[in-house]
Amino acid sequence: MSLYQVPEDIKNANDLTAKLEHLKNIQRSFSVYRIDCGSCNGCEIEIFAAITPMWDPERFGFKLVANPRHADILICTGPVTRQMYYPLLRAYEAAPDPKIVVALGACGSSGGIFHDAYSVWGGIDKVLPVDVYIPGCPPHPAGVIYGLGMVLGIIDQKLQKKSYENDTTKAPQVEKSIMGDMLFERDLQAEAKRLMSYVFGRELFAKYMQAIKGSSDVKNPDVTTKVMIEAIHREEDPRYAECMARLHNSVYIKYASADPSHTIDFNKEVWDKR
Repeated sequence: MSLYQVPEDIKNANDLTAKLEHLKNIQRSFSVYRIDCGSCNGCEIEIFAAITPMWDPERFGFKLVANPRHADILICTGPVTRQMYYPLLRAYEAAPDPKIVVALGACGSSGGIFHDAYSVWGGIDKVLPVDVYIPGCPPHPAGVIYGLGMVLGIIDQKLQKKSYENDTTKAPQVEKSIMGDMLFERDLQAEAKRLMSYVFGRELFAKYMQAIKGSSDVKNPDVTTKVMIEAIHREEDPRYAECMARLHNSVYIKYASADPSHTIDFNKEVWDKR
C-alpha cells in the first residue's frame, strides 16, 4: 500500500441506499461544510456569493457550518493537493454518517487544468466517494444552489402540484403512553435531546423505548431496571449506554418510583464490566 493510497473503508463508504434515505430526512434543512483542497479561490468566491441575501439559499435550507461534525454535506473544491490529502480525509471522517460529498468546479470534478500536475491528485473522487458533481470554472451561484437543490430533491418538490382540499384541522390522534402518562414520553424525549443533541437524541429515545418495552411490567421499577441494565450491557456504543442510564435515573424513576435504590449506577453496573 502506497503512502497516498485511498483507505478501503473510505472506498466502501458510499452506501447509496443509506444516503438516499438520509437525503429524504434533511430536505429543507441541511448543513454544508466547505473544504478547500487547493483551489484558486474562484469557487470559494462563488460559494460565498451564493449565500448572500441576493440568492437567499436558506429558503431551501442551505446553511454553511464551521465544523465538519455538524455537516450533512461536504462541498470540496480544488484538485486535492498532496498537502491537503490527510486534512481532507480527517474532515470526511469527522462528518457523521451518512454524509454527501459534492465535488465543486472543474478542479474538484476532474482536476481541471491541473489534472496531470505532479503535486495534485486530479479530482475529489480520487480520494473520496463523490455523490454529486457541480461543474464550472467557477460554477455560478445559481448553479451551486441548483446542483444542491437537484440532489436533495427540492427542485422536484417545487415542481409537483399538491392539493390540500381534503385536509382536516383536527389534531392527530395521540398514541397511548406505555406508562399511561404522555408527560413521561415528552420529558423522555426532551431529556434525550438535551443529552445527545436533536438528531442523536432521537436515536437515544428510540433505543430507550425499545429496551423498556421488553419489560414484562413497565411500571414495576425492579423489573424495568433489570431489563434496562441488560439493554445497556448489549449497547455497543458507550455514549448511548451511559445516556440510557441517565435517562432511566432522571426520567423513569421520577414517574415510576421515588426510591433511589432503583437508579442505575453506570460506573458500577456497566462501565467496570466492559
